[in-house]
Amino acid sequence: MQGKVLIVTGSTGIGAAAARMAAERGARLLIATADGATGWELAQETGAECWTGELTRPEAADSVVSQCLGRFGRIDALLQAAGAGGRRYGDGPVHECSDEGWELALAQNLTAAFHLSRAVIRRMLQQEVAASGLRGAIVLTSSVLAFAPEPREFATHAYAAAKGALAAMSRSMAAYYAPHRISVNCVAPGMVRTPAGESAMDDPKLAEIVRGRQQLAAGLVEAEDVARAALFLLGEAAGAITGQVVNVDGGWSVLVG
Repeated sequence: MQGKVLIVTGSTGIGAAAARMAAERGARLLIATADGATGWELAQETGAECWTGELTRPEAADSVVSQCLGRFGRIDALLQAAGAGGRRYGDGPVHECSDEGWELALAQNLTAAFHLSRAVIRRMLQQEVAASGLRGAIVLTSSVLAFAPEPREFATHAYAAAKGALAAMSRSMAAYYAPHRISVNCVAPGMVRTPAGESAMDDPKLAEIVRGRQQLAAGLVEAEDVARAALFLLGEAAGAITGQVVNVDGGWSVLVG
């Protein structure tokens, strides 16, 4: 990542872990987040630019790209790590899912990623191919729930639909943009050690399910493990990899709790 210009969405959890790792590896960063407090704190820690605002707004993506170009002049990589669950707004099994829960889950997890991917790729297509052989690299963040459902306590069907759509979109993008020397991949985390993840583990039933499904991690997956996989896919060592969904789930997708 030395000298590469990277946009990271999200300033907590996976986004924060990726920003710290990328900065340590010499990347030039722009952090885009709706949480100004954590965003500016992380930017100060990592030496990054910071964009704050609601990423679901259609004009947000162009604003992020404009700020990045104004500071760095190009965009080498995008990690879309920001997202949100809609359970408290009514996401759940389809027969119970509210319109608000559905719309929020798609807006936060799919539409925002689409808008930013579109704006970033429009710029990447104008750039010269770098010494690495690529014009750019994109990693979107899906979820293990898109491919390995857990009906007992994780029946959030709108969230799963959004995360599954991200994986499908990334594969279609990968096929289309490969001739343009742009790679597109996904990471699909399991239950990650974030404030929300740790809070969920306070529920004995949830904790039992997570430990049963993520036995390799003996519980929650560390945010740094997901960030490490994402940065590998964005780096030169992964220059020939595109259209892949990499599960970082402690075994969730292959274990039944």
